[in-house]
Amino acid sequence: MINFRINQDMTYSESPLVKKNVFLNMPAEIAALPTYDEIARLLPAPVWQGRDDVIACHDFAWRTAFGNLKAANAEFHFVSNYIDTAFNGCLFMWDSSFIVMFGKYGTRAFNFQKTLDNFYSHQHKDGFICRELCEYEHGEHFARHDPSSTGPNILAWSEWEYYCQTGDTRRLEMIFDPLLAYHLWLKEYRTWRDGTYWSTGWGCGMDNQPRQEKGYEVTFSHGHMVWVDACIQQVLSAKILVQMAEIVGRDNDESVLVLKEEIKNLTSVINDTLWHDGDAFYYDLWRNGELNRVKSVGAYWSLLADIIPKERLERFVAHLANEKEFNRPCRIPTLSADHPSYREDGGYWCGGVWAPTNYMVLKGLEKNGYHDLAYDIARNCLENVAAVFRSDATLYENYAPEAASKGEPAQRNFVGWSGLFPISILYEYVFGIHPFAKEGRIVWDVRLLEEHGVKNYPFNDLSIDLVCRERATEEDEPTVIAVCEKPVEIEVRYAKGSKIMYASPKP
Repeated sequence: MINFRINQDMTYSESPLVKKNVFLNMPAEIAALPTYDEIARLLPAPVWQGRDDVIACHDFAWRTAFGNLKAANAEFHFVSNYIDTAFNGCLFMWDSSFIVMFGKYGTRAFNFQKTLDNFYSHQHKDGFICRELCEYEHGEHFARHDPSSTGPNILAWSEWEYYCQTGDTRRLEMIFDPLLAYHLWLKEYRTWRDGTYWSTGWGCGMDNQPRQEKGYEVTFSHGHMVWVDACIQQVLSAKILVQMAEIVGRDNDESVLVLKEEIKNLTSVINDTLWHDGDAFYYDLWRNGELNRVKSVGAYWSLLADIIPKERLERFVAHLANEKEFNRPCRIPTLSADHPSYREDGGYWCGGVWAPTNYMVLKGLEKNGYHDLAYDIARNCLENVAAVFRSDATLYENYAPEAASKGEPAQRNFVGWSGLFPISILYEYVFGIHPFAKEGRIVWDVRLLEEHGVKNYPFNDLSIDLVCRERATEEDEPTVIAVCEKPVEIEVRYAKGSKIMYASPKP
């Protein structure tokens, strides 16, 4: 009998990009973890006349988040202090990518963005990054070729949002190679012959959505299906990596040229094969060649990726305002209300309202100029979250779509990505404050009549106090008080026009 010994290294096709991943040999951070009481003064402080409930929810989110900080552990290849997902003893790629999107506002107190360093430090030599890292033992939760081992690929988008807030070019230089290697790993191992992508319920992050063809397991199987969100996320990732390449001086790299070609080809395939013109919606494609006709919120990644032809845009966005589909009492359900599997209590991803997908849709609406709709949705979901907070004094993992109630099932004290509701969604879409660090300016889309704003607002390496005084009507020109160490440009927009002003120096 001949015994064969399998060498694990033989299963890898080593990526030269991974060799430049600086996180692989980075020493573990040694720094004390701050407590909320120690650093609260460094955090942004919202102002909203008459809305102490929202302010209390905001403060609860930050306090809970700082209670979830964990120290780097070199033994388990964690290189940076981080915020825990606070779910099951593992650090999740999907959750962390969204958690740091509100964490970016607390950078002066703790650099939440470095949570993602721990995924880069776990990158395999072929570019793979597992979506779930074990925090208290060696290893990862999935083998790399398990169908549910990784995804969704939104790391580049998460990093780009941080860059837009901070202008931190040095970080772009550090993360570019691991992000590019990861993107190319997915291109190699998660595609069909035509370049489209597949995933699973766990891999796409929306565990139990009924998207599969009959006979396939909804959570763990790829179902031989083209997954619309996975395809669109790859276009988004490629576009952001091309932008990063220009900033860090890598735009002539051969791999970047590959990205540009993929953007062109994949966008064409998505629009040619995953669009149903009668429904005006993007769907998954089953193995039998039929579109599954399941209206998932995942299709709205297309707004953020900017792939929708102009003649389709209005009809596609209209589903978000349709009361039979996504415009339910608590917006936005992750599954359209006209689907047989829709659950009034949310049923997890069968209609549940989730902070990450809401935030994604809001970002996409903003990018395409649907500012009024973005405000309406943001105000609706924040009011529902605030109503639940007033009764339960907590934030939940997800919420019900038909009433101001927690979803079923939903974890309590989930901060966690639900911190997006009272922090990022409050600042960006209810208050309307949008940072553009690269251009050195802030756009403030003023809609509220009550006095509101954010003191100690972080922008680049500055701290700005932004307060809009109370107004009588939406047509009244806002009186904005802005104070900062430097004269930052602020474009104030309101119903009747806009004006340019500059922050006054702090006394």
